[in-house]
Amino acid sequence: MPDTSHDPVDHARTTRQHAGETMKAGVNAPGLIGVGLGVLALVVGLFSFANGSRTTGVVAVVLALALAGAGFAWLASRHRKVQEKQVDWHRENPDAPYEPPTS
Repeated sequence: MPDTSHDPVDHARTTRQHAGETMKAGVNAPGLIGVGLGVLALVVGLFSFANGSRTTGVVAVVLALALAGAGFAWLASRHRKVQEKQVDWHRENPDAPYEPPTS
């Protein structure tokens, strides 16, 4: 597979500019892990509430909100950087056709 790291748009495999961005970029891993741990903490919190352990449930739900919020914030910041790279690339290559991002 050719190296397309200089171009933020994967022209060869898709017509959408950012398709698969979250899964194929390694810098998104902390955000995905944070969201996954947030979901896990939410499940633990709901399980604790169902068993009558309010303190554990509240702590787990608060932790779930913090982890998921941090994970989504990380993913949003990385996505914003990808969009900025795309705009910069098109600014440097004005002859390339520009399509506004759909994401």
